[in-house]
Amino acid sequence: MRYNQLGRTGLFVSELCLGTMTFGGSGEIWSKIGDLQQEAVDGIVGSALASGINFIDTADVYSFGWSEKLLGQSLRNLGVKRQDVVIATKAFGAMSDAPNDRGASRGHIMDAVQASLERLQTDHIDLYQIHGTDTITPIEETLRALDDLTRQGLVRYVGVSNWQAWRIMKALGTADRLGLDRVASLQAYYTIAGRDLEREIAPLLTEEKVGLMVWSPLAGGLLSGKFGPGSNGPEGARRASFDFPPVNKDRAWACVAAMREIAEAKGVSVAQIALAWLLAKPFVSSVIIGAKSAAQLADNIAATSVTLSADEMAELDKVSALPPEYPGWMLARQGEMRRPKPFVKP
Repeated sequence: MRYNQLGRTGLFVSELCLGTMTFGGSGEIWSKIGDLQQEAVDGIVGSALASGINFIDTADVYSFGWSEKLLGQSLRNLGVKRQDVVIATKAFGAMSDAPNDRGASRGHIMDAVQASLERLQTDHIDLYQIHGTDTITPIEETLRALDDLTRQGLVRYVGVSNWQAWRIMKALGTADRLGLDRVASLQAYYTIAGRDLEREIAPLLTEEKVGLMVWSPLAGGLLSGKFGPGSNGPEGARRASFDFPPVNKDRAWACVAAMREIAEAKGVSVAQIALAWLLAKPFVSSVIIGAKSAAQLADNIAATSVTLSADEMAELDKVSALPPEYPGWMLARQGEMRRPKPFVKP
């Protein structure tokens, strides 16, 4: 297990992060993703920590607080030292029907963090993330609230999730201008079959040294190798009842076919190849893996031992390449004359 610097902070996190959406199963959507209860959660968390994972991600909205409760109790049951684990959680989603029990306003952030601390049974959150884009609340209000939390010691680093490139850049500029705590990380969807993030967001993250946490690295199981054209996958598979995130399936099947060939040659699973491809990307800080079983968790963790050659990466990059889109194709054309070339004295 390797440990990567989270953005430009001094915090190091494991290259794999344990996701907890499968904990709890409370509510129509969450029950389709997973319904692990305390004993099973203790097993998953214990196995993850034993493998070297030190990073765990949850959110208040996952099973409406039960994911955080189960995680907090699990760490207590396992006797985990607080300094040995990096806990990330998120706020934004609606926690009730009340109009102010959602979003990224100062009021909701201050209420939500206290509730998360109580459920997690901890006195601080290592990484506190805004789970979505609030089109109503000014960014200044959100950033000032997050800055207050870091100054109070309730939160150590702040991040965002599912934000557009321009909005992340506006937040960074606003924080620098006002002397507020900077956004340290972005949690975003990224897979070999869904590389949209590379158009605008990845260059921003690299330039501004913002960490990237990847969610749904197997596209909701679609890239596990257990699915194919006309197949809903194995019995009980999440995709059969919850077809998310959206994926261009023709592109996905081409990727799966290429990954399967490499996987068979290496004697590993297709899922491990999909994860290894992500782990090889320099702008990825950590890849979030969720699991319903110990076997699934072990298979995903084994991806850290898979090394893809330059030729294999090139093959996978080619089969999964995004179609040209403006202004990308114009930037590539005009940028050619500015790329370094050997100088030949006339």
